[in-house]
Amino acid sequence: MLNQMIYNGKNQQGQGEAIAVLDPASLQVITTFHSATVVQVDAAVATAQQAFLQWQNYSDQQVKQCLTAISADILSSRDELARLICLEQGKPLAVAQLEVDMAVYWLNVTNALEIPVLRQQDEHGKVMQTYHRPVGVVASITPWNWPLMIAVWHIIPALKAKNCVINKPSEYTPLSSILLVEIINRHLPAGVCNIVLGEGDVGAALTQHHGINKVTFTGSTVVGQQILSHSAQDLTPVILELGGNDAAIVLDDVDVATIAEKIFNAAFFNAGQTCACIKRLYVHVDVYDAMVEALVDLADQQVLGHGLEPTTTMGPIQNIKHYHKVKTMLAAALEEGAVIANKSIATVPEEGYFIAPLILTNVKEQSDIFASEQFAPILPVVKFSDIDEVIQQSNATDYALGASIWTQDLNRASHLAKQMQAGTVWVNSHADVSPHAAFSGWKMSGLGSSFALDGLLQFTQKQVIHGLS
Repeated sequence: MLNQMIYNGKNQQGQGEAIAVLDPASLQVITTFHSATVVQVDAAVATAQQAFLQWQNYSDQQVKQCLTAISADILSSRDELARLICLEQGKPLAVAQLEVDMAVYWLNVTNALEIPVLRQQDEHGKVMQTYHRPVGVVASITPWNWPLMIAVWHIIPALKAKNCVINKPSEYTPLSSILLVEIINRHLPAGVCNIVLGEGDVGAALTQHHGINKVTFTGSTVVGQQILSHSAQDLTPVILELGGNDAAIVLDDVDVATIAEKIFNAAFFNAGQTCACIKRLYVHVDVYDAMVEALVDLADQQVLGHGLEPTTTMGPIQNIKHYHKVKTMLAAALEEGAVIANKSIATVPEEGYFIAPLILTNVKEQSDIFASEQFAPILPVVKFSDIDEVIQQSNATDYALGASIWTQDLNRASHLAKQMQAGTVWVNSHADVSPHAAFSGWKMSGLGSSFALDGLLQFTQKQVIHGLS
């Protein structure tokens, strides 16, 4: 049942408050679930601890076979998963289907990785071998913007490293995660992969639990700071993928007609509700007017509506709390002098948390919509003429997740990319994350890394054995 938790391999009815899951496009109730209590969180942790005693001893080949079966099962459930994502998150069905496909792709790439053993020998012939052992029980806290894909990003590398996992999805979008954990449980021993439901208090009870050996969290910087603070008590290691305020810099040599749609998609994908979307666009004065006009044309062509409607190209803001936050930020920016450049703003449905895609000009850099992560279908566009100055401006933020340079001169791009303060810098693309490369944030955008071997090893702890030949 997709309104119940799963731990010890069984569906478990929550004993806490009832929470409704809304379709953000229609505002209809999809289902209602009951939150976990502290006692139930304790039970889930105890279950995972017990399961770890067996799971950690599985061979690498056994783990690979389990994950291969899970991948095939997810793919066979593609239609059901995509529909759930569409209903609970609001994104168009085609984007939800892409989310399932990308989740499977990430799973397969991660499953193909091998955890290395490092053998070293000193000048006296002494041999040292470094192993990467599982940490134990991992708490995974996942957000509402990409509920299935980010759950896979957390859960699969943790399982690959032979840990047990307890996932707590966003209370706004738990359904696809419940089905994911249900699928996983068809192929693993009971208690290896679990899910508990609830709001932030349940997440706090889980991440602060003495039986948790690692926390992985994707979400806001504020909550990430709270998790990091609480982790100090037990010195629990954490992986934090937090907010971003990504800048993109468009140089004077670009062909606007070629790149405008790429930039638009990188800013407005999932209605701008992606951590690595373009949040600030700096455009050279020589191509500024043409770029703004091209982006406005693309924005005004969007069709807002329910994700199950085949004509829909953009869904709603996912929840009412964030909807009001974005509306407040927009109103403040306009009061401070920002200008909506759109010519004929896309029609907004009467029901649902919809905000039309907007291109803003004349935005003050101290404006909240520019200085912080708006996480919305709104793109501030700023004109520049001095490249050194704009690099400095783009770096003048507490966030440093991603950034991009747009130019036909790759030598120049290489030089400028190294000056940008961000964990990932793209050239002539943006938000193009890959399971083959590590992804991490600098500054207030996070700790640790995800993806590839570097991300997999985050779910291990080193053990060095001396004296073996």
